[in-house]
Amino acid sequence: MSEELQSQFDEFDKPEIIRRKLLPWWIKTFCWIFMFMAVCGLGTIIASAFSTNVHLSLYGFETNTAYSLVGFFIILVISLKGYAGYLLWFEKANAISIAKIDAIVGVVICLVSMFILPLTTENGHFSLRLEILLLIPYYIKMNKIEYQWDNLETI
Repeated sequence: MSEELQSQFDEFDKPEIIRRKLLPWWIKTFCWIFMFMAVCGLGTIIASAFSTNVHLSLYGFETNTAYSLVGFFIILVISLKGYAGYLLWFEKANAISIAKIDAIVGVVICLVSMFILPLTTENGHFSLRLEILLLIPYYIKMNKIEYQWDNLETI
C-alpha cells in the first residue's frame, strides 16, 4: 500500500524543467521588447482614430498613418513578433515553430526593403538593414533548441 502511495506522489518530487532556460539572455530581452511593442502597435490603431499623426517604422518600411496598407502591414508584423515573444516567454509548445516563422518573415521583409524597395522609390539608395544580423542568429538558435524544447520530458 505504501509503495502505491509513494508512486502516486513521485510526480511531485521531480524538479520542474523550465523551457525558458534554453533561451539566451538576448532572446529573453527581445521577448519583452516585442511583447511591449505589440501592445503599443495595437494601441496605435486606437490612438490613430483620434489623431492622424502616428509614425510607424519597421525593417525599412515606414508610414505616418496607421490606417494604410503599410501601417496595417507594420502592425501585423509587430503583432507576430509580440506573439512569438509571448509564446517563448510563457513556454508554449508551438513557440519554436512560430519563432522560426517570425525569423523567416523578418529576413524576407529585410531583403525586400534592402533590394526591392529602393527600386520602387525615387531615391534608389540601397541600404543594409542591421536587423538581419540578429534575425539569422535568432533563427539558428531556435533551430538548435527545437528538439530540446519539444522533448523536455525525455531529458
